[in-house]
Amino acid sequence: MSNDLPAPEVGAEKLGAVFGPASADDQHDLVQLLTPEGERVEHNEFAFDGDDETIKGFYRDLVLTRRIDVEATSLQRQGELGIWAQLLGQEAAQIGSGRALEPQDMAFPTYREHGVAWCRGVDPLALLGLFRGVDHGNWNPADKNFALYTIVIGAQALHATGYGMGQLRDGVVGTGDPGRDEATIAYFGDGATSQGDVNEAFIWASVAQAPVVFFCQNNQWAISEPIERQTRIPLYQRALGFGFPGVRVDGNDVLACHAVTKAALQRAREGSGPTFVEAYTYRMGAHTTTDDPTRYRLSTDLEHWKLKDPIERVRAYLTRHAGADESFFADVEGEADEVAKRLRTGCRALPEPQILDIFDQVYAEQTDELAAERDAYAAYLSTFSDDHNTAEVVS
Repeated sequence: MSNDLPAPEVGAEKLGAVFGPASADDQHDLVQLLTPEGERVEHNEFAFDGDDETIKGFYRDLVLTRRIDVEATSLQRQGELGIWAQLLGQEAAQIGSGRALEPQDMAFPTYREHGVAWCRGVDPLALLGLFRGVDHGNWNPADKNFALYTIVIGAQALHATGYGMGQLRDGVVGTGDPGRDEATIAYFGDGATSQGDVNEAFIWASVAQAPVVFFCQNNQWAISEPIERQTRIPLYQRALGFGFPGVRVDGNDVLACHAVTKAALQRAREGSGPTFVEAYTYRMGAHTTTDDPTRYRLSTDLEHWKLKDPIERVRAYLTRHAGADESFFADVEGEADEVAKRLRTGCRALPEPQILDIFDQVYAEQTDELAAERDAYAAYLSTFSDDHNTAEVVS
């Protein structure tokens, strides 16, 4: 069975103009539609098609996502979570791309896409169970079209590619029906581009012409490894070697992230294959709550990127050009307070994770070997004092 799709009859020329030819001379500038000062700017290839009410909705998404992230970080520091992966500074990349998805599209996240989860209707409290150690993610990917978090670096790129190939076989790509055509998006960081899984996904997606958008949040640090140790060229240019287009977007600009992702997803739905989107941003927080970024990067870099804060530029635009008053911002902050309160209460109501649970549900049926290992570890735990003999994770 051939996976080849005919070039779409409608929109092919437009899509080719949007992304440009995949050639060595292709030098896209950084796509930006909203400056750090909150001023709208034009781009010759991409345009944001929403109105000011849409931007107000983005602002709400950005603020609530950041508040969820800050609250979860605090809960980890208080011993309620075992670990937390922060997204501080990357909200625009996630909200812009997440709101570009159609209901029928599928998303494959890393462990940091809390903003995309918000856009897909996943209860933020459901995210905390994973980081508390009481479940592996308790939302149904089929209901939300949002896969479970992936801890293995880069594996989700292969999952997304396989899913996209399945979409081709199901005949839901290139039909011309906007309510039927589907696309898939895979999220990963700059460090993941050095993983074999990601590069293999690029190959398969390219040769199969799979409807996949590879969305790389280049936050410039693969834990403590700087981007210059990952690549000698801009990441988006790597797509050329695999035979599909790439584009670099200001990852702190929610309007640009939305416009670029929307165009890439539409290109995928029409049957024109994969696109690589590099959202150029900065991880203002730590890699996770076990990380100390002050050991490997300069505070001056952080201060520089604070001036490009994705939320403040939207607030500046809304204040100066969209007539948003203090009551609007107060209402959003009040909603954020309520979300934070619900998260605190809900997290503390979650059960205490049991150490011995790690041996359960590894296989559909328990094996003799694993059962023996469980018994041996339980015997080891019993040698500790009574205060620690409950086999519970002690906060």
